[in-house]
Amino acid sequence: MRIGKSSNPTLGKNALTRVYNVADSGQMTINGTVNKMIISLLLVATAGYFSWNYVAEGGNSSLMYAGAIGGFVVAMVTIFKAEWANYTTPIYAILEGIFLGAISAFFNAMIPGIVFQAVALTMGVAFAMLFAYKSGLIKASSKFKRGVVAATGGIFIFYMISLIGSFFGGGISLASMGLLGIGIQLFIVVIAALNLILDFDMIERISSNGAPKVMEWYGAFSLMVTLVWLYLEILKLLALLANRN
Repeated sequence: MRIGKSSNPTLGKNALTRVYNVADSGQMTINGTVNKMIISLLLVATAGYFSWNYVAEGGNSSLMYAGAIGGFVVAMVTIFKAEWANYTTPIYAILEGIFLGAISAFFNAMIPGIVFQAVALTMGVAFAMLFAYKSGLIKASSKFKRGVVAATGGIFIFYMISLIGSFFGGGISLASMGLLGIGIQLFIVVIAALNLILDFDMIERISSNGAPKVMEWYGAFSLMVTLVWLYLEILKLLALLANRN
């Protein structure tokens, strides 16, 4: 079985290869993956609703950090134990919902209405990418994949440099760069969106190669990772635009 490239670490070759050795009662389907994705998004929305209310009622940022750290830990477990995805994906969805609900409440307190715009744009971009992929408007060719993987790696390095710099009182602030910062943030949003094409392609490939049923949950988990990233980047882009005005 041949497994292609994806810049999403959850869809890496080693992670996928291990799952094919797991005994399973059925075979992965696209419809099944979509259903698992819908369930996962409902869990995100429900958890997000409660954490939003917690922050809106005066709660501190502890819930946000708990969701972020917990989500990261569960994501790592899912990547290295993909056969557990039917258990870990719902947990990841709830923890990410807690994180997203809290951080969204903080953003919305500073810039009223920004969260609705970010959610609408994230959904719009996701459906646009799905249409572009299914219609063949954007093809997941080897050259395209290499370009997206390289750009995603560059963004990761950019964030690592900024994080390390922040420990020494520095860091990279896009807000202080004016139009250049907005341009960089827009580029990051575009790359995050293009990662969805790689995810769609990989999910379609592994489902056609007879992946076990558990991969439906794993596919939903992988798409959630990209969608969470896309939402956060769109949120930051809108904040930059709002602060400039």
